[in-house]
Amino acid sequence: MAITSEQIARAIQIINPDAKFTFANVDLDTLVWNDGTTPISKSDIEAKLTQAKNEIDTEIQAKIDKKASGKQKLKDLGLDDDEIKTLTGA
Repeated sequence: MAITSEQIARAIQIINPDAKFTFANVDLDTLVWNDGTTPISKSDIEAKLTQAKNEIDTEIQAKIDKKASGKQKLKDLGLDDDEIKTLTGA
């Protein structure tokens, strides 16, 4: 699984929602803990990466579903695809 910076950040936030940190190049070895945040071990973060990916994927799918639902509701009101595109830009 290719890890993204968003997944790393989410994994850290699952463990400690108040954590302040920076890292570079999607590399856990570059983590710097800021503002007195208690460091989290690399292994603890790695253990949460799958959960983080699943949460992110679920949020993305929810947005896709909402967009499709909104478009369908506009169609149900009688708008055609061109009108919907003009209103929504999509």
